[in-house]
Amino acid sequence: MLETDKVFAGSIPENYDRYMVPLIFEAFAADLAQRAASLAPGAVLEIAAGTGVVTRALAPKLSPDARYVVTDLNQPMIDYAASRQAPDNRIEWRQADALALPFEDATFDLVCCQFGTMFFPDRPSAYREAKRVLKPKGHFLFSVWDRIEENVFADDVTHALAEIFPNHPPRFLARTPHGYHDRELIRAELEDAGFSHVVIETRAEQSRASSPRLPAVAYCQGTVLRNEIEAREAGSLEAATDYVASAIAAKHGSSDVAAKIQAHVIMAVA
Repeated sequence: MLETDKVFAGSIPENYDRYMVPLIFEAFAADLAQRAASLAPGAVLEIAAGTGVVTRALAPKLSPDARYVVTDLNQPMIDYAASRQAPDNRIEWRQADALALPFEDATFDLVCCQFGTMFFPDRPSAYREAKRVLKPKGHFLFSVWDRIEENVFADDVTHALAEIFPNHPPRFLARTPHGYHDRELIRAELEDAGFSHVVIETRAEQSRASSPRLPAVAYCQGTVLRNEIEAREAGSLEAATDYVASAIAAKHGSSDVAAKIQAHVIMAVA
C-alpha cells in the first residue's frame, strides 16, 4: 500500500458517499449492523468509519443507553459522516489512528470496521490495539473485500484504466481495497494478536446501478483511484471516467447494470 492510498480528502468524501456507498457498501453495512446488534453491545467502537454508512445502519439498533464512538483516520471523512447522521447523544465522533487508539484498555464490548483494515499499514498492530481496547470476551467484527476478480466492476475499471495508461496502470483497487483477501493470513494475524474463535464467512452481493457511468464515476472519482489517474496525466480524470464508462457499457449494457461483489466478514473474540 502506498501512503497516498490512505488520503480521502477534497471532493472524495462526498463522491464516495454519493456513488460508492449505494453501489457496493450499503448491503454489507446492513448485514454488519445486524451482526453487531445481535451481540447487544453496551459500548461500541467503530474504526475506519468512512462516511458513516455502518454508523447510520447500526445506531438505530443499539440500546438507548449505549455508547458509540465513531472514528476515522481522515478528519474530512468523519466530518462528512457526522453531517449525514441524525442528532444522537450516544455518538461521539473522533479522528483516530487505528494503530494508536486514544482509549483506555478494556473499554468496549465491540470493535467494528467495514472495509477499513485493508488500509492499515500495520494490520497486526491494529489488531493488537483492537484487542487492547476490548473487554475480555468482547468481539471484533469487520469485513474485507475478496480478490478483485470476484468484484466485477472493480476489475472492469482496473482493466480499462490499464488500456489508457499501459506504461503505468493505476493499481489502487487491486493493491489496497482488494489486496487483503487471504483467509488464512487474516486468521493467522488475528490469532497472533491474541484473538480466538475466529470465524470467516465469504458473502456475495450484487452491485447495481442505473447506468454504466455511475460505477465509473464511483470508482474513478469517489476513491483514491482519482489521485492516481490525475497523477498520470493532468486533466485526464473526465476522459478516463468516460473511457471506463464505455468499457462497462460494452460489457454490461447501456442502461441498468449489475455485477457480483464479494467480501469476507470476520468475527473474533478478545
